[in-house]
Amino acid sequence: MEVEREHSEEPLPTTMEEDEAEAIRVAKEPPKIHRLDQSVVNRIAAGEVIQRPVSAVKELVENSLDAHSTSINVVVKDGGLKLIQVSDDGHGIRYEDLPILCERHTTSKLSNFEDLQSIKSMGFRGEALASMTYVGHVTVTTITAGQLHGYRVSYRDGVMEHEPKACAAVKGTQIMIENLFYNMTARRKTLQNSADDYPKIVDLLSRFSIHHSNVNFSCRKHGATRADVHTVATSSRLDAIRSVYGVSVARCLMKIEAADDDISSSVFEMDGFISNSNYTAKKTTMVLFINGEHGFYFFVLIIYGNCPIMKGLPLILSYDDYAKDRLVECSALKRAMEIVYAATLPKASKPFIYMSIVLPSEHVDVNIHPTKREVSLLNQEAIIEKIQSALESKLRNSNEERIFQEQTMEHSSSGPKETSEDFLCSPKLSGSRSQKVPVHKMVRTDALDPAGRLHAYLQIKPQSHIGKESDLTVVRSSVRQRRNPKETADLTSIQELVSEIESNSHSGLQDIIKYCSYIGMADDVFALLQHNTHLYLVNVVNLSKELMYQQVLCRFAHFNAIQISNPVPLKELIMLALKEEDLDQQCDENDDLKEKIAEMNMELLKQKTEMLNEYFSLSIDLDGNLSRLPVVLDQYTPDMDRVPEFVLCLGNDIDWENEKGCFQGISAALGNFYALHPPTLPNPSGDNLQFYKKRQSSRNPEVEGNCSSLVDDVVIEEEIDHELLAEAENAWAQREWSIQHVIFPALRLFFKPPTSMATDGTFVQALLTTRMMFCSPGSFTGEALQDL
Repeated sequence: MEVEREHSEEPLPTTMEEDEAEAIRVAKEPPKIHRLDQSVVNRIAAGEVIQRPVSAVKELVENSLDAHSTSINVVVKDGGLKLIQVSDDGHGIRYEDLPILCERHTTSKLSNFEDLQSIKSMGFRGEALASMTYVGHVTVTTITAGQLHGYRVSYRDGVMEHEPKACAAVKGTQIMIENLFYNMTARRKTLQNSADDYPKIVDLLSRFSIHHSNVNFSCRKHGATRADVHTVATSSRLDAIRSVYGVSVARCLMKIEAADDDISSSVFEMDGFISNSNYTAKKTTMVLFINGEHGFYFFVLIIYGNCPIMKGLPLILSYDDYAKDRLVECSALKRAMEIVYAATLPKASKPFIYMSIVLPSEHVDVNIHPTKREVSLLNQEAIIEKIQSALESKLRNSNEERIFQEQTMEHSSSGPKETSEDFLCSPKLSGSRSQKVPVHKMVRTDALDPAGRLHAYLQIKPQSHIGKESDLTVVRSSVRQRRNPKETADLTSIQELVSEIESNSHSGLQDIIKYCSYIGMADDVFALLQHNTHLYLVNVVNLSKELMYQQVLCRFAHFNAIQISNPVPLKELIMLALKEEDLDQQCDENDDLKEKIAEMNMELLKQKTEMLNEYFSLSIDLDGNLSRLPVVLDQYTPDMDRVPEFVLCLGNDIDWENEKGCFQGISAALGNFYALHPPTLPNPSGDNLQFYKKRQSSRNPEVEGNCSSLVDDVVIEEEIDHELLAEAENAWAQREWSIQHVIFPALRLFFKPPTSMATDGTFVQALLTTRMMFCSPGSFTGEALQDL
């Protein structure tokens, strides 16, 4: 037993212990340094420069801007992983430069380090295109001025895969990246699971288009027919903002300026637009453009909220030298802006800011970040403090005016309504004895009360054959609130037309329309209104025509549509209109001329069908058939008998060459078409009732056997055409219902009466006689109407 114990106490070396000892010995020695393979180095660097598809798009767009392009088009597939294609109309790439185009650190932007102090381009390292070839398959097609054909060449790992091949090409350069990150499995899988890469690209192009207002931008998904970003060159920065972010943002902006020339602290100039206190949004977006021109760098800062495609995006700033941009970040500036607005705007509301800051070029260092997203500024704290002070001062002065949305409390349908007489005869709250109000001082106070309407006192007995009274004169329904479209069109011409309406509005007439009581129709054209103690005759046709014109402009490009079940040929409509205008119906000498006019107008409208459909919901198919009309006013359908006249007006009276004149003419034609003209059939009342009588002649039976009579006595029998009469009564009743329940509620909500209506007879103040105690509803009689 003792021998076994002694033997067990001896150490037993194992192979595992030997390995551990060897590892400890090796770890104590310095690791050996070796040179990485060049392909590994390039792929590591490419991963830093091209982090996401949006990084590649940014680099390519900046190259296009450096090439002095005026049009840049971007096509993306699967968020940029399968395809990114950027096309421009710049100066192109030289044929002799194609072999080294995608090599690292090859550039035409600078030749020595000192050039960075006065760099005039967005790119300068020569790494972007090279990095793209290490993480994707790059194909370049380019042509320069004076060449008869272009060249196409593919690149991989920084070198050409083949010699440049001659090909057909348009002016400029097209760079196509396919299968991005095909050799970086982890990153590709991560990006495939992300759904925000395409929105980031759309946001990037939107920001570029705001600052580069002299360049046309387009961005769409591969295979899509409609672009998600489509901007045209404009000279106005405010128009560019309106085009990208909408009218609701642009109308809430105000101009801001600040500057400092103290060399000891800071030298800069700033101007731009900021949102006022009426603007509210849920998210802050900030964009900064740094531009260098004549030795200065120029910032453009935009803060924008409530944009769905920007959700979760970081603060972005960008660079430019004469309208060229480099996106960078500045968290300190963003925090300073948010602090100022936090004390001004309501809780949880974020601002919109656009700024342009000019700095001396020697005060900016652009070479501090691999992707050039950040810059270093001299005296950054002083610059931010002065901008913050200017912003705070501007907001404090503008905060004196606030606009709040108004809500109208509607009468409850279940509760009883108090009429004017009940109110006037009720006792006062003070407990004093009620006094009888003189008749001549009684005024209608409730515009919704039907007791004061004309038809309540002029009872017309219905014809025995018609049956019970039509529901159109009995039904009373509350008018639901009608809202304008959320956004109007962002075209400058439409904004000018809308501004003309607002600036030419007559406040007195608007007050009459808004607070009047509708009495009834005095005749076929004029309606009776009461405003305070005054009675007015108003031309319903003129009012409805102007209302429809204004509604067309307000709903521009945002119409609902009336679908025509059986599309109508334009040519037949135009022929009908031409024949109605022709006074000599029997003469057919001009039929050939009418045919030619109809044919020409039809071809013209077919050429304009895309614009008419997009902006006015007027649909014309390839065969020249009218299949759809716009809904200009809710709950109202126009008189279809006036379609031929409307189509002829579109063909003959529109100035298609001038944008503003074209839109104004089409809007006026729609306004005239939708106006409440009197129906075609005469009003079936009074003398007009003779129109509906059918005359028949018959021989008098008393003299039938008298052969000596030289002239037979004839009896004229008059019989009313009940079917035609019922149609007319229905048309006129429907018109009056529309005037009372649709037109006048819409006039109160939306109408801005032009000043011309005060003098052109649209509004006429009626003179009351002793028999026209109009304030007393019961005293309004037929004799009073005759006095009018």
